[in-house]
Amino acid sequence: MVARLGGDEFVILLEDVSTVEDVIQVAERILADCHTPVLIDDHKIFVSTSIGIAIGSEAYHEASNLIRDADIAMYRAKAQENNSYKFFDGEMYLEAMNRLTLETDLRKALTQQEFIIYYQPIIRLIDNRLIGFEALARWQHPTRGLICPSEFIPIAEETGLITSLDSWMIHQVCEQVADWRNRFPNHFPIKISVNLSVQDLHRASLLQDIDQILNSTRLGGDIIALEITESTLIEDIDKTIDLLTQLASRQIQISIDDFGTGYSSLSYLHRLPIHTLKIDRSFVGNMHLKNPNYQVVNTILALSKQLGLTVVAEGIETPQHLQQLQTLGCELGQGYLFSKPLTVCDVETLLTGSTIKVETLKALTEEA
Repeated sequence: MVARLGGDEFVILLEDVSTVEDVIQVAERILADCHTPVLIDDHKIFVSTSIGIAIGSEAYHEASNLIRDADIAMYRAKAQENNSYKFFDGEMYLEAMNRLTLETDLRKALTQQEFIIYYQPIIRLIDNRLIGFEALARWQHPTRGLICPSEFIPIAEETGLITSLDSWMIHQVCEQVADWRNRFPNHFPIKISVNLSVQDLHRASLLQDIDQILNSTRLGGDIIALEITESTLIEDIDKTIDLLTQLASRQIQISIDDFGTGYSSLSYLHRLPIHTLKIDRSFVGNMHLKNPNYQVVNTILALSKQLGLTVVAEGIETPQHLQQLQTLGCELGQGYLFSKPLTVCDVETLLTGSTIKVETLKALTEEA
């Protein structure tokens, strides 16, 4: 029996199945058949298919529960690999319930202001001096404690809550920087980087919101940098270029985050009003003299020099990383070799000194 459940989802009921192998054969036959393109108006349309499988048993008392579990397995297949199938297991159910709970808690966290901001120092590598920070969100969950972004940011993006979180981040960072500038004028100008998601780029009120935040905090746009992941630039490139140009006209610097991991095209890279490329930590962490990652980093640095862009290397954790980047001529860097992300209190302790060097950061990190 085959039925359309809704939208692009279909349910297939297999009865009198002898073994799991029989189910696998059916799933693989469906996947193979779906590889055949559909011809529409002389165009070949290819469709990807994800299959979730739940095996009926005496534990199921309602058909809806069986469909629910197959649906959970289908989304697992969709998330991991196109044109694949997954069997449901109990662990998937627990993960789905945990995710649902986390999503509910995330909505509450935005209204109850459970998020806090940490600041990771960005260092000028030639003389090991602090030149700015990257603002990083952390969730202070009332029962689970501190939750890292890798756990809640994907859910925030899937649910559309990321735009509210990013807007809050920009506002909080600007208010904090305005306070620091008044209290520690000797250390300014320093620049604070804030991450934007692809959904922010599609938000019609983004420019207006940023203007209002800068006006209310009496800051110029040159005090902040907005980081955008490389892969988000591909979507509607002309509209993205227009938006970034308007941001740049406000003296706001634009950084491409995780550069080298996306799908950059030199045909448009030079058209983007960007100021900084951030080398992803995956390249820096595995960088050795004869390693391909070393050549990738070297190529990015050469490209940035030709385009007149600044480069920030992420994930600097060892003296060897630092030495290699200095040898290649990388200007800026951040990572645990210098400092972990700092609380507001830690940053203010730093700013009370007349100068800030790596040694000060290390001492502060060790004390923390």
